[in-house]
Amino acid sequence: MISLQEFYQLLQSNETVEIEFKTARGGLPGNLWDTYSSFANTQGGMIVLGVKEKNKQFFLEGLTHEDILDRKKKLFDCLNNRQKVSANVLRESDVEDLETDGGWVLMINVPRADFRQRPIFINNNPDSVYKREHEGDYLCGTDEVRRMYAEANITESPQDSRILDGFSFEEDIDHPSFQEYKRLFANLQPTHPWASLDGVALLEKLGGYRRDRRSKKEGLTLAGMLMFGKVSSIQDVDCCPAYFPDYREYMSQDPNDRWTNRIYPDGRWEANLFQFFRRVYNRMLESLPNPFVLKDNVRVDESAMHIALREAFVNALIHCDYTMNASIVVCNYRSKFIFSNPGSMLVSLNQYFRGGDSVCRNKALQLMFMEIGTAEKAGSGADKIWRGWKQGNFRNPSIEISDSKIELEMPLVNILSDDVKSELIEHFGKKVSSLSHDKLLVLAACVNDGYVTNFKLQFVLDIHPSDITMLLKELCEDGYLSASGIGKGTKYVLKDTGNALMSPNVEGEKVIDRDENKAFNSNVTSKVSENVASKVSENVASKVSESEKKSKKIQNLYMSICDVCSDEFMSLMDIAPKVGRSLRYLKNNVIPEMVNNGLLVRKYPDVPSHPDQKYKKSAGRI
Repeated sequence: MISLQEFYQLLQSNETVEIEFKTARGGLPGNLWDTYSSFANTQGGMIVLGVKEKNKQFFLEGLTHEDILDRKKKLFDCLNNRQKVSANVLRESDVEDLETDGGWVLMINVPRADFRQRPIFINNNPDSVYKREHEGDYLCGTDEVRRMYAEANITESPQDSRILDGFSFEEDIDHPSFQEYKRLFANLQPTHPWASLDGVALLEKLGGYRRDRRSKKEGLTLAGMLMFGKVSSIQDVDCCPAYFPDYREYMSQDPNDRWTNRIYPDGRWEANLFQFFRRVYNRMLESLPNPFVLKDNVRVDESAMHIALREAFVNALIHCDYTMNASIVVCNYRSKFIFSNPGSMLVSLNQYFRGGDSVCRNKALQLMFMEIGTAEKAGSGADKIWRGWKQGNFRNPSIEISDSKIELEMPLVNILSDDVKSELIEHFGKKVSSLSHDKLLVLAACVNDGYVTNFKLQFVLDIHPSDITMLLKELCEDGYLSASGIGKGTKYVLKDTGNALMSPNVEGEKVIDRDENKAFNSNVTSKVSENVASKVSENVASKVSESEKKSKKIQNLYMSICDVCSDEFMSLMDIAPKVGRSLRYLKNNVIPEMVNNGLLVRKYPDVPSHPDQKYKKSAGRI
């Protein structure tokens, strides 16, 4: 049960991708079920009944307790009526009523539906399937609905187990790749019963060749082709025509340069998944610090960071939806790795971070990577990624998911770098240097990510979640943090002291300094070079007529936004937490001005209000 204070904070937060206010004066609103479907099919959210909107502001309707009890009964009546909704994903504890000064409200916490239940549709119409984007509910397209139905049966019929017609082991498999895999497997597991097998016999054990007992059909599977096939065969219209794994390096300091190195199917090598993994993983390792760890007086070259990077890479390969008209893209920037693969996440974000729930879209590919020691099955991948990055003192990875793409970003920036320490001193004064190490890590995470939550900090601090709660409370009481939201969704940001505008680090050289006990540098220096700052001044000076202090803050905000959008198009939902500003403020006061000034460009320039609108820094600006 949330407190009254938490509810008022929720009311002030306005509608978001996970919060929807609705009027309930005349009964259950008709569009309630659109939102129920969209939340259940996406990442869940809260519907609050008893709130009306006027001029983009929200007011309590003054419903009585009897009104609320009536709405609650009708809610569960409809939830258990298959003519209304295809499945009930709510428990009794997911629906709460609360008395406020302006009347009663009903809060409905809609969880993400299990992948076996999706799609959640309404009115007994399988085409009435909704998804949640930004602040609205949108009908899913035919392809999106089809993918949900396919994913509902993923455990019984994995995508990569499909037998391919007209393909053969002799003609379509790249035999050097297969033999290289066999040697690696035999070296790692010399006593394994499969180590003596070869050809189709071994491939069948790995799931790359299958015999269907019912239909008597047999042949290469999609997994076998993806892992060991010739590229021309993989890209055949009857196999995986959109297959195009792409690795790009961006190491130049010139923002106008594209990639500095690229590994992709260019016709010079057989770019199946096995070869792509071998080439790209070794290349990415060069961007990590070389560990020197002794275990039993023997040097260990693979650190937790290496394991985390490998786990992230393999996860992208085995969870990719190869039926979509897109493929895997791996980007290596000077300050981060980004893994992007088509497909939706089969488990909720909470399940993903909690671990233990292993639901893989491509089980045979998972087995193939497991047998050479590069994949896990116990659902511990996320934990390995976050823990490994933590050991390197890097900023926390972040994951963004949609109905068609999963993107994992792994920053190569020290969470307590000298730049971050300087920003904290500039914001709070030298007193901040006297805080405990754990408290400094919390504030540093706020600088780097824009905000923190108790859950995110569990991957940063080696203390119990209840101790994190007490630590956050103390930082709020001492004037370092401000809290917003309710319950587990409470977000904490740096408290505005009026001294400096906090923003994420400018992308640059990766920082691997682990001397966290180094004294703070009292001479605070700007993160942005003088020539860059002067360009910002030229771009915005003519548009700003307020005081010099406010002008400087606006310039800093513009620079921060351009940093966030420097490499790719970003949505407002992406930008807001990274620059420490509200979505509404950016949408109404900042982004349009930056577009007008030529600092940003829209992804959909002809449709400014497009629901998937995103923004990117203009070439050659700032």
